[in-house]
Amino acid sequence: MAEWIDLIDPSPEELREKLPREIHESALELLLRPATHEDEPRPTLRGHGEYIFGVFLVAVSLPEEKRVFYQEVDVVVTHELLISVSKTLSGEEPYDPRPARESCRPDDSAGMMLYRLIDDIAERYLDLVDSLDEEIDQLEDIVETAPVTQTRSRLSELRHDLLHIRRTLAPTRDAIRRVVDNVIEVDTGEEVFPHEVEVAFNSVYDKLLRAFDGLELSRDLLASVRDYLQTKIGNDQNEVMKKLTVIASVLLLPTFIVGLYGQNFQHHFPELGWQWGYAFSWALIVVTTAGQLWFFRRSKWI
Repeated sequence: MAEWIDLIDPSPEELREKLPREIHESALELLLRPATHEDEPRPTLRGHGEYIFGVFLVAVSLPEEKRVFYQEVDVVVTHELLISVSKTLSGEEPYDPRPARESCRPDDSAGMMLYRLIDDIAERYLDLVDSLDEEIDQLEDIVETAPVTQTRSRLSELRHDLLHIRRTLAPTRDAIRRVVDNVIEVDTGEEVFPHEVEVAFNSVYDKLLRAFDGLELSRDLLASVRDYLQTKIGNDQNEVMKKLTVIASVLLLPTFIVGLYGQNFQHHFPELGWQWGYAFSWALIVVTTAGQLWFFRRSKWI
């Protein structure tokens, strides 16, 4: 009967006590290395003689804080033993594999237990992509009302989130593909991934493919929101230019009239000696300005 041992930030002594004796020093160093970056190291799964060693990143989304981070989970698998080592990122809660452990059956092998762990990780990626799509939809709805700087800043953050998810999701998918293709296995003893386990891993691979395809769709949706924002900025600038043009056009005729009567030579304008000449010039300015505004509005320029 297989056993699943879950460790959270174990000490070197605790880790050595639980690990198989044939563990390599290089693998031990990787297991003991603390998590220092939110999207490193690169997920992988490979055979090491009598055991299989893997590194995976669990995506964690915090919608209320509008951020995504990753928790590292390392695994050591033999035919009868699965050891998972969860590493806590500074200031964050560690990954809890209890849902995956509770889904295990009494007769599950270590390979099947690993499948249930990776299946839980794949489900989290699917949920993460769905939450990002929902946030992108909400962002598109408020493009017209939200401040441009705020929308642009959030678009940049989402773009970086998508790049980080792609950077972790793609190697995770490739690692599971190697299990499905029967590339990874122990050198001696019973198989860790017999045919029924490989079939189960194929379903995980399909989930990761769906998550990756969903990620591509999310990138397209984000690009459309960015284009929508650029169009809105362009339209707003056009409206400003339109208003400035109308103001300049409205002031053009009054400026011409004032300049006409303000020429510095002997005038022979009848209005200069007329009692109502000053009032006539103001009336002319008001009438021509009102006429321009009427024409602009009738032409739907304003």
